[in-house]
Amino acid sequence: MRRLLIGVVVAVALASACTSPDGDVAGDGGRSIVIGAGGEPENLNPVLGYAPDGASKVFDGLVSRDERLHLVPALARELPTASADGLTWTATLREGVEFTDGTPLSAQDVVFTYKAVLDAKTNSTIASRFDAVADVTAPDDRTVVFRLTHPYAPFAEQLTLGIVPRKAFDGVDVNSAPFNTAPVGTGPYAVAEWRKGDRLVLEANEDYWGGAPAIKSVTVVFVPDDNARATRMAAGEFDGTVLPPKLAKSYADRSGYRVVRNPSADYRGLGLPSELPLTSDARVRRAINLGLDRQAMIDTVLAGAGTPAATPISPHLRDWHDPGATFAHDTAEAERLLDEAGWRRGADGARSRDGQPARLPILYPAADVLRKELALAAASDIAKLGIDAPVESTTFELMLQRQKEAASVWGGGDPYDPDTAAYTLLHSRYAGRPGYLNMTLYRNPAVDAALDTGRRSLDPATRKQAYTDFQRAYTADPGWAFLVFLDHTYVLRDRWDGQVQQVEPHDHGLVHAVWWNLERWTPKP
Repeated sequence: MRRLLIGVVVAVALASACTSPDGDVAGDGGRSIVIGAGGEPENLNPVLGYAPDGASKVFDGLVSRDERLHLVPALARELPTASADGLTWTATLREGVEFTDGTPLSAQDVVFTYKAVLDAKTNSTIASRFDAVADVTAPDDRTVVFRLTHPYAPFAEQLTLGIVPRKAFDGVDVNSAPFNTAPVGTGPYAVAEWRKGDRLVLEANEDYWGGAPAIKSVTVVFVPDDNARATRMAAGEFDGTVLPPKLAKSYADRSGYRVVRNPSADYRGLGLPSELPLTSDARVRRAINLGLDRQAMIDTVLAGAGTPAATPISPHLRDWHDPGATFAHDTAEAERLLDEAGWRRGADGARSRDGQPARLPILYPAADVLRKELALAAASDIAKLGIDAPVESTTFELMLQRQKEAASVWGGGDPYDPDTAAYTLLHSRYAGRPGYLNMTLYRNPAVDAALDTGRRSLDPATRKQAYTDFQRAYTADPGWAFLVFLDHTYVLRDRWDGQVQQVEPHDHGLVHAVWWNLERWTPKP
């Protein structure tokens, strides 16, 4: 019966390109939805880094977040509690939860999940999130105990990680397990089919502990090119998609559609290579920041859908954001700093020092229209300072390979805690580590000290001061030119109730985004 149901779901989803006269893509009264996504995950295993901040649709964590980003119990019966010294955290599991294959959830599954992330043999992209964890144990089937090497104030924020069934990995290498593309979770949806490079089809988990979803089929079509996604949305292939603001504007007054604009902590910024002779000098990095007209980028590239960025701490982290940590658009001061650093203009207006031209290549991922436009805007401003800033399209892999010789337009950020937004991005202990950790090889002892204090202190006032100190130390010696915090814009057929706005992180494909609570949507009458 289950195989028959999956077959029916897949058949309905694959027929979704045909639009009925009333605008119902699948023609089933809103019980299915087709989403055009800009990115595709490498795998669907939380241990390897899939959807670590929750909202994955397939998995649940011990906790999740409500529309205000407050932590709420999920697989844990209540919010996990910490010992007075912050070194021990205890979670008690909800009773009666099963994975979609019928296996009961056990504390041993939780232990396995976290220990697998921490295992040096596992190629997990999120292991650094759990550097403070010394051990995870299960005193009984319903209790999980985390022991930390040092107090880690925002530890509960990391417990959104999806839990996997231990038995699925018996005798199997986690890195290459069949589970990675055909997972089993406890979430509101189960994976029916994943055709890499094309689409992911989900079916509703009718036995979900939180209640069966009203939308029974979800088809996520992967289209990395922004323009192609806009064209296919216009052709009626999708019920909803994410688009750059300028591409979404054409739907503003179109009957049957909604343009949704959600605030986010998702930044775009130039990672300035600290080992390139030009940008190894803090004065040059400040000059570049002062030479950028961020508001002009928001007005033109983002069609007004964003706010200026100076650090990775978003204004939506209201308890932590320092409004004084900014960079004014001050080309005169930028010119002065460049002169002071020895990079002086020649007769042709181009800067050089000791015969070496001032040159800063700027890279962006080829399929990303928004990053391309930001790269061009930033390059134009930098060129006005006398710095040659050629713009090149490439891949994320090559951006990482060239991190010592070129600036790249990176994205990231979350609205959960300043530690998760900034620590691995800017602390010197992560300089030189592989992957998306301190990509600019930035080192600043004052920044390190403030980030360490903010991470380890359990006193809110001490943490507040630590992150104020961090933002001020960072803006005095920036390692990036953070450009903007985006408002995420979506086009959505106006056929469902239940959408609730939530401040979004960088990740907004199937997880998070306007459909972060899709399992609670209902078709309009």
